[in-house]
Amino acid sequence: MTAIPIGVTVNGEDHSFAESLTVRELLEHLNLPSQGVAVAVDGALFPKSNWDQQVERGWEIEVLTAVQGG
Repeated sequence: MTAIPIGVTVNGEDHSFAESLTVRELLEHLNLPSQGVAVAVDGALFPKSNWDQQVERGWEIEVLTAVQGG
């Protein structure tokens, strides 16, 4: 039996993964920082305390970094 790929969108770019992974693993896999960032899933803040949750097929994920400015 062939596993169905997990398709998600990260920062507007489509990605497909053969295996399930957590939000934390997704950041690592895509070489995105895990410190100093906020993650939103389908437009809602996704707390860091939930980053060990499995990514679900079809999620739209935004990884946001804080910037200094005025």
